[in-house]
Amino acid sequence: MKPIFLLMGLLLSGLLFSSCQKEFLDKKPDKALLIPTTLEDFNALMDNLTIFNTSPSLQEISGDDYYANDAGVAGFTTAIQKNSYLWAEDLYQNQPCTDWNLPYQQIFYANIILDGLKDLEGAEASNTNWNTTKGSALFHRAFAFYNLVQLFSKTYDKNTAGVDLGIPLRLTADVNAKVGRASVQQVYDQVTSDLLEAEKLLPQLTQFKSRPSKAAADALLARVYLNMENYELADKYAAASLALNHSLLDYNTISQTATNPFPSSPAAENPEIIFYDKLIPYGFTSSTRTTVADELYQLYADKDLRKSIFFAGPAPFYFKGRYTGFRLQLFGGLCVDEMYLIRAESLARTGSFTEAVKELNTLLVTRWAKGTYQLLSATDAEEALRIILKERRKELAFRGLRWGDLRRLNKDPRFAKSIVRTVSGQLFTLIAGDRRYVLPIPAEEISASGIPQNER
Repeated sequence: MKPIFLLMGLLLSGLLFSSCQKEFLDKKPDKALLIPTTLEDFNALMDNLTIFNTSPSLQEISGDDYYANDAGVAGFTTAIQKNSYLWAEDLYQNQPCTDWNLPYQQIFYANIILDGLKDLEGAEASNTNWNTTKGSALFHRAFAFYNLVQLFSKTYDKNTAGVDLGIPLRLTADVNAKVGRASVQQVYDQVTSDLLEAEKLLPQLTQFKSRPSKAAADALLARVYLNMENYELADKYAAASLALNHSLLDYNTISQTATNPFPSSPAAENPEIIFYDKLIPYGFTSSTRTTVADELYQLYADKDLRKSIFFAGPAPFYFKGRYTGFRLQLFGGLCVDEMYLIRAESLARTGSFTEAVKELNTLLVTRWAKGTYQLLSATDAEEALRIILKERRKELAFRGLRWGDLRRLNKDPRFAKSIVRTVSGQLFTLIAGDRRYVLPIPAEEISASGIPQNER
């Protein structure tokens, strides 16, 4: 049996998502018996969508887009979901954390591929397939590092990123390598370095949206630079991605009553998807008792087609507008609409507010009932920015992005927000900038590696 199939069998039988990283490493047999060695093997490993193309999702239940009443909270299927909703100090209660373990599995396999490619470098380095394979591994590693630093470290601040604790940067497949916590700055430097190299190696577009492309690398760079508040580079890479794919769905062609209104991805074609990724499936993502926060629902006007395509009722409404096309699976990838919003925000923040609103109008005209949309305008950059941030929340709801937006916007008093919940008569509050915006590192990892824990 080829090594890749041995590895796949191991993944399916013994290395389930819920396995903690220490158990995963302890159970891994002799590396030489399992490691893939050919380009075909490397690519088959990255096509395993049970490992790759999956991102953390606890941030969704911790944010302000979901609402659960007392029965909904009681109905959470695991303690980690309830604890995340209530921002508890002990989030995991000695249970494994998939949102930590899975990205590090992705990083481990990406490193296996990158290490293995060095052995093929002399013979294959000029091969287009070699370039694509290396670029894909770099992209996946960067995506995983970025997802981790968004949850388990403080939000990026250029004034403190050099000293703020980041995450362990594992850059080799050697499981015995001792790796401490890098700084937040070092993590972002590694993410951007991987993506800039990947961008030069990947094809402009790919047949299968589950595979990375130059357009995807540019899109992820735009997302990362926006979070770093480097608006010039965020605009540059959003524009570069849009130059390769600027297709928008006309929501007038989408059923407003369908249970799953969007094409089933990645099998079916959704022209807006740049890179397909799904969020880890927890029970709250598919429960009808975990509903849409009324504050969010009320943001949509009646002629805004997203109101009926995204949500179903009667009140309280639940979310159905998933770009995965599946009722039980939230989308976590990169899309054209996000690039328009990144461009709009970046332009507004750098003074080009008229152009910013123009980018926003290009998107929104496809979201309203035909003939009803009135072009937006702004008198200054401040007004434009407020309009854009409101539309960003409406357009990108339930894609794993709101938590990161809350973290970065909470640094600005104009947009800082406290989240308040009442459960069984008890009030729970998460104030802007609260330490609980940084998730605790799982106890197993602290015990095994000795790295410092996040304050909670």
